[in-house]
Amino acid sequence: QVQLVESGGGLVQPGGSLRLSCAASRSIFTLTMAWWRQAPGKQREWVADILGNDDTNYEDSVKGRFTISRDNAKNTVYLQMDSLKPEDTAVYYCNVDLGTGQVYWGQGTQVTVSS
Repeated sequence: QVQLVESGGGLVQPGGSLRLSCAASRSIFTLTMAWWRQAPGKQREWVADILGNDDTNYEDSVKGRFTISRDNAKNTVYLQMDSLKPEDTAVYYCNVDLGTGQVYWGQGTQVTVSS
């Protein structure tokens, strides 16, 4: 199993930036990592993922604004969020797919975009 700890959330004005971090308890270099988010009263939605070969995928509403990356030496995945909008407000979660049907989630970090 793997433990994941997100950090970097906070309150930011529209147009601002945040970088979220997700630290894993073990090596992640072969694994697919992803960011999801959940707004109050809504289902959790997928935001972005990064494969073991560093290919990336993004939900349409965040393309061009968010960048997912990884630092395998630090067992950490990042989500750089630029040009933030109020609709980006949510609890952001990272997860890891072990490729065996096992998926692990972090505890989440709150992102609030408000003027």
